[in-house]
Amino acid sequence: MYHFIVNPNARSGLGQKVWKDLEIILKTRKIEYEVHFTKYQKHATAITKKITSDGDEHTVVALGGDGTVNEVVNGIVDFDKTILGYIPIGSSNDFARGLELPKEPEKALETILTCPHLHPMNVGELRYKDKMRRFAVSSGLGFDADIVHESVVSHIKYFLNKIKLGKLTYVLIAIHRLFLTTPCTVTVTLDNKKKLTFPKAYFVALMNNRFEGGGAKFCPEADNGDDMLDFAVAYNMPKLKVLCMFPTAFIGQHVRFKGVYIGKAAQIEIESEHPLPVHTDGEPIFLQNKLSACCAPQKIRVITSKKF
Repeated sequence: MYHFIVNPNARSGLGQKVWKDLEIILKTRKIEYEVHFTKYQKHATAITKKITSDGDEHTVVALGGDGTVNEVVNGIVDFDKTILGYIPIGSSNDFARGLELPKEPEKALETILTCPHLHPMNVGELRYKDKMRRFAVSSGLGFDADIVHESVVSHIKYFLNKIKLGKLTYVLIAIHRLFLTTPCTVTVTLDNKKKLTFPKAYFVALMNNRFEGGGAKFCPEADNGDDMLDFAVAYNMPKLKVLCMFPTAFIGQHVRFKGVYIGKAAQIEIESEHPLPVHTDGEPIFLQNKLSACCAPQKIRVITSKKF
């Protein structure tokens, strides 16, 4: 039995159309399945929690963008009894990019049905105040999260998706937000021992997979199975230099810039001079100035077309 959790509004309504095409394939091949449509924010989390709370084994398939994956991952009760499949329909599709999943919905569905490999993947856990949010792709605070916050309310994303240029959303918003951003001092503590202080920091990106923001490789060596989180900090740079650095992250060459720090740890604590925007897999969280992150105790098995 497959449980398909479908975001019909993904990619400005493309999710609904894609599902109708895929459902024909499922019915033709007489595949046993149930479909659950999301209707509001975090609905996928509630649906997944209900499905996986019975103690049985389940295969849950997310159809949508990285935000849909995030909601599904946050709803899984027991990773050991859940297999995750993904059909990418979003603007950035960084989860699919990081796991080299098929981009075409029909091929993605075929991969799920044939299940060539089950990849054990770490899931990040972000803790702030008395709350916890999981993330599959990335998390972070500062400038990159600020971009995410604006993209949620901006009409640019909807317009660019309509003309099939959705990948430009984050680039255009980044340029706009950069000149409104005031960098501040950020302290990062690694494994409760090593403390690093970054003056005039623009952002701290926490990476579980290699890509975020439509293909930016802020941590080019990130490994989603090593029980560690990679992180990148951009600090003490003029804004013009940040503007030049940002595009090079898409080919992993930003690491050559002075003012870019890359690291890795099992436990990462972050404290900023004042509250900053935060995100998990592109889903915004209210302003925070203290948070910690690590990998969840269990790994999730993800259906992939290749063995890593």
